[in-house]
Amino acid sequence: MNNYTPDYYEQDTTAGGGVFAIDAIASERAAFIRKTYMHLAGAIFVFMGLEFIILNTPALLRPVMGLFSASPWIILIAFLGASWIASSMASSAKSLGTQYAGLGLYTLAEAIIFVPILYFAREMSDPTVIPIAAIITLCIFGGLTAYVLVTGANFSYLGGGLTIALLAAIGIAFGAALFGFSLGLWFAAAMVLLMSGFILYETSNVLHQYATNQYVSASLALFASVATLFWYVLRIVMMFSSDD
Repeated sequence: MNNYTPDYYEQDTTAGGGVFAIDAIASERAAFIRKTYMHLAGAIFVFMGLEFIILNTPALLRPVMGLFSASPWIILIAFLGASWIASSMASSAKSLGTQYAGLGLYTLAEAIIFVPILYFAREMSDPTVIPIAAIITLCIFGGLTAYVLVTGANFSYLGGGLTIALLAAIGIAFGAALFGFSLGLWFAAAMVLLMSGFILYETSNVLHQYATNQYVSASLALFASVATLFWYVLRIVMMFSSDD
């Protein structure tokens, strides 16, 4: 889930010879964008592979499901901690190996946190639930990405508002878990809109805020938003499928 917010002002963009992508020559900027989205695709494929292995290996699936059912708060806190560590590692421009370790840690954390929802989606009578959610997520992400990359629009001004909205959403989610009330369709739809805003923001940052040697960190920020978008799109599709 998306709690990754890179601190651009504390990143050492000079380490490794990186310059901001917007200031780089066209060939370097194109190479940076290509590397960013190749790493994003790689993270998604690794995520898919981990989910396939976990969901089809009872020796792995049972412990994960047991942990979530027994102590979901511990898992959530551990995930938030792992996400913070991963974001700090991936924001390091000084060590490419550290950036990769951060991306790998975050991908693993996302894979574990997604196991319950994907398990229940798989067990539904409609086998198209997960593919439909994936296609919708891809269409939303692709459309928003194309708009930013084609127009070159700068959405960095959205950062403060998106962060406040995300903190409010996290507070609502904690309240729902604490007091036992359900977060329904409207919350999921609001989260889809919020993650769409984050995709605009992070894609804009790929052009305007990252250095050309920070493609791993950029891909992590995008992956966080795409994964959370998929989570809530999947929830919506599951809601409509269960009503049929």
